[in-house]
Amino acid sequence: MSTNADPLAALAGLPGVADSVDSMRKAVDRVYGHRVMRRRSNEITSEAALRGARGSAALSGADWALEEVRRRSDFGGEGEPRTVGAALRLTAEAGQLLGVWRQSPVRALARLHLVAAGGSAPDDTVGRPRQAGEQVAEPLVTLPLPDGDEVAGRLEGLADVLLAGTEAPALVTAAVVHGELMALRPFASSNGLVARAAERIVLVGSGLDPKSICPAEVGHAELGVEEYVSALGGYASGTPEGMARWITHCGRAVELGVRESTAVCEALQRGAA
Repeated sequence: MSTNADPLAALAGLPGVADSVDSMRKAVDRVYGHRVMRRRSNEITSEAALRGARGSAALSGADWALEEVRRRSDFGGEGEPRTVGAALRLTAEAGQLLGVWRQSPVRALARLHLVAAGGSAPDDTVGRPRQAGEQVAEPLVTLPLPDGDEVAGRLEGLADVLLAGTEAPALVTAAVVHGELMALRPFASSNGLVARAAERIVLVGSGLDPKSICPAEVGHAELGVEEYVSALGGYASGTPEGMARWITHCGRAVELGVRESTAVCEALQRGAA
């Protein structure tokens, strides 16, 4: 497959990307080889989901302690509780959408938005890309906002690239999906939560992280909002340097997610969790 027919493959050759892919792959392999994974992988998956949701919510302005997320059950209120609840729902939903994603990424994104925004946005904006003149609630990301026509065209283009298949590593594909959705902010609300759930779907569906134990959202949150927004700016710039910076940022986020799950494995092994 030529790089012309496979634009994502070209990104894999950007400076630093191959090293990031290799480092991340080795980290993922190590946690999958942990002895605890052989008999308690379901517990690791559940804990990774909780921690990933906490991280994603933090990047959308609801930076709660993990134990607060674990303890609470009332996520129906406005503001931060609703954001945390949406992140938890999306993390659960992502694993159910692998088949839909492979057939229609746009339909899967609509479902993710429906799950995230249900009850918190006007009904006629939920589950569909925004139209001309509609505002976006994404206060932490201040990149220039494409208009509705550009959003529709670029979403269709992204779906076409994904459906055509790619030789690019899973990290590259996941980073492009995440970055493009944040650059577009295609929905009236909850774009960050949806973009990070889509990144998770790609990492799981690619076979890199089939048990969903490497929560990139943890790493994105640990690296901090300022770095996240700055790296996104690199993606939005479209320059080779900017794209490489975003992809390697995402690789580091996965590695930090792996470190979190490795710590959970160690705690289980010691009988401390």
